[in-house]
Parts: sequence; C-alpha cells; structure tokens
Amino acid sequence: MKLTVIGAGVSGQGLALLAHQLGNEVFVSEQKTIAPEVKEIFAQNHIDYEEGHSEKVFTGTDGILISSGIPPQSKILQEAQSRGVKMTGELDFVLPHIRSEKLVCVTGSNGKSTVTSLIGHILTRAGLKAGTGGNLGTASAKFTQEDFDAVVLELSSFQLARAEHNLGADVAIITNLAPDHLDWHGSYEAYVEAKSRVLSLRSSDGWGIIQDRDAETLNPSGKIITLSWSRNPEHEFSGHIFMSESEALLTLDGRTESIFRYSDTTLIGSHNLENVAMSLCAVRLLGVSGDVKTLLEGFRPLPHRCEDAGTLDGVQYIDDSKGTNVAASITAMKSIPGRKIIILGGQGKGEDYAPLAEAVKEECEYAMLIGEEAGKIHDALKHSGFGEERIYFVPDMEGAVNTAQKLARPGMVVLLSPACTSWDMYKSYKARGEHFCRIVREKISAQWK
Repeated sequence: MKLTVIGAGVSGQGLALLAHQLGNEVFVSEQKTIAPEVKEIFAQNHIDYEEGHSEKVFTGTDGILISSGIPPQSKILQEAQSRGVKMTGELDFVLPHIRSEKLVCVTGSNGKSTVTSLIGHILTRAGLKAGTGGNLGTASAKFTQEDFDAVVLELSSFQLARAEHNLGADVAIITNLAPDHLDWHGSYEAYVEAKSRVLSLRSSDGWGIIQDRDAETLNPSGKIITLSWSRNPEHEFSGHIFMSESEALLTLDGRTESIFRYSDTTLIGSHNLENVAMSLCAVRLLGVSGDVKTLLEGFRPLPHRCEDAGTLDGVQYIDDSKGTNVAASITAMKSIPGRKIIILGGQGKGEDYAPLAEAVKEECEYAMLIGEEAGKIHDALKHSGFGEERIYFVPDMEGAVNTAQKLARPGMVVLLSPACTSWDMYKSYKARGEHFCRIVREKISAQWK
C-alpha cells in the first residue's frame, strides 16, 4: 500500500517509520520546514517527503495517517475529506502493533505527564521493563520495536479525538477535566468527548481511574475507581481513593488500605499528591507491589511543573511554566501553601479568565502580567475586585521577577504559572521556564559574591 503521513513532528516520524517497516510505500507531507536530521532519517529509510502540502499528498495514496497535532480544520484534512480519502489517526494505526504485556493510558487536562512518568518510574523500580512515552515526547510507535512488560502512554485530546478502535488499555486514567484546547476542539463538550474515549475504548476488563467530581460529566461504565478529598464519594463505583489529611487510602473489594503517606514524596502541592495516589493505584491494579518509599525513590518533579527554582531572601520561587491553561494555574495556586505573587500571561487559547481571576484574588497578593493576554487578564482581575494597585504590567520575564522580588516578603511564594502558552515570547514553555529559573538562580548566586 501507499500511505501518506501528514506532519513530520515526533508523532509523524514515528508513523512514517512504522508504516515503512510494515512494508508500505510512505510519503510524508509537512506544512513547515523539516529538520535536517529528520530528512536524513527519512532518506535512510527511503521515505519521500515534501515541505508544504501539495497534490502529492493524494497522488496514488491508499490512505492518510494523521500525526497528533494536526487540527481537524486544517485545509489539507478538509480536502482529504472532500475527496473521500481514508484517514487514520495515530492511535488506531500504532496501538495494535505495540509489544507489551500491559498497557496503561493516561490523559487529563493537567497532571498527565507527571502521572505517566511516575507510573513508568514505579514499574521500573519494581524490576519491570517499562516503556514511557506517547504525547510525553517518545512517539508511541517506538514501542512496536521490542517487547515490554508494560508500556505507559500519555495521550492528548488530539490523539484521542481520532481514536475509533479499542485501545486495549489495562488501566485508563483521566487525571482531571477542565477547559483546554477549545480552539482546536471547537467546544468544551467536544474536548470532554475526546478525553472520555480513553475510558470507553479501554480493554473490556480494564480499570478506569478518575476524579469523583468528574464522574457525572464522564458517565463511565465498568470497573471504575474515583478519587476525592472526601471519605464519602458522591458517586458509587468499584472503588475509591480517599485523600485524608496525612495519607491516601484505597477502598476496593470491601477493604481499605493505605496507598502512601504524604511524607513519602517530595513533590510540591496537593495536586501532586493526587498524581502520586493515582499512579500507585494504577500499578496495584497491574499486580505490582512493594515498599512505597523504595518505589517512589529517585523520582523528581518534571521540569517546569511546580519545580522549585530556589529561595531568595526567604521567598520561594516556583517554576510552573507548563501551566499553560487556566485550570493548571488555578490548581497550582490552590495547591501550594502561602501567599503568592503570580506571573501570568502569554499567548491565549480562547479561555475565560474569570475563574483564574477569582483564584488570584483568593491566593495572591500581587499579579505580574506579561505577553499578548496581559490586557485580557487585567480586565478579568479588575472585574473580580482584585485591586488595580496589585496588578503590574511588565515587559518581560526579567521585569516580572525584578518587580516580584521588590514586593515579596519572607514566607511568600513567587509563582510562574502563566495560564497561557509561551509562543508569543518563547519557542516553548520549556524555554520560558528555563529563563525564569536562570534569572532566579543568577540573583541567588549574586548574593554570595
């Protein structure tokens, strides 16, 4: 067969190489420039490609494989649909070929990268050969090349929106739900429908783990475990994780036992305690057990996800640059104790900033605003009653940190959690977070000179 792959990013590269290894003639069409090293990989595997979509996309093709980030409203996909060309998403093409005894699929609006990485870490610490990837950075197609005891995949709403066939997951997790990527999906309802597919398309005897507060929205069936900070969940399913004051307790099959004590982890914030609880519950459902401290040992917070950047003059600076939506920033603010100065702004996703403003009013002394969305966030803050004298427009990250340093008092937290993407000022959230951390650490170093 001749297959066309749309997109030459991480996902597209994986699709192209797997399709080639399966004996297909492969052509890759990328709208933007393809990196030289990727061109070299394609050349080594006799895969033809183009930069800029053309009629070659459709010439003699038997079908199109869509890499994960291509939006449904893109002209090339609309043209393919009008021509009646068969289109297949990444998950439907790749997952049947993954070589693993067990499969865990993780999605959610926030926390999915931490949960995916942590489950992989725990499984490895338990002595299993575990592969960890998907939307996390390693293409899912990589796990078709060798055998694994378990594979843990982070799945985005983009990937799930195109999934039609059974994913085969033994455990499917939705860490939480909140509006995100509405510009891509078109509505919150469509976004939720995409996320929910990780549950509806799991293995027939597979487990699902969700937040109790999301149960009504998801309306799941089968074996479901919910998580809440209440001993008595609002919804009755197969099991429940209760986040008590000092430990997480799992009730299953009429028995209640401790999953872990909060002192067992160094992760910052109550949301990360939920991530640890879901991760440990998932591995238990896979039949893996062991000393919790040993299993968690060595795991570090993911870069730019509530990561400690350092303490200066009694003020802690926290890098949550990966907080690129309203829900993520609200969670960070509410999960981290103490009064805060928050750095907000960047390129928006079409979200409503009213809930963000209410959280800022409750949790923060001051707000530093940067980037394209600064004006809109300012208006939401002002409308919420957050005082004008507590809002600072700053030109860049240096200005944000410098102003925050002048205003902060010992015991406070300066939190970078922008609620926006970075693309108006930086090439990625990683570059934004690294810049923030570099500024803070240079200030700390200067104190000792």
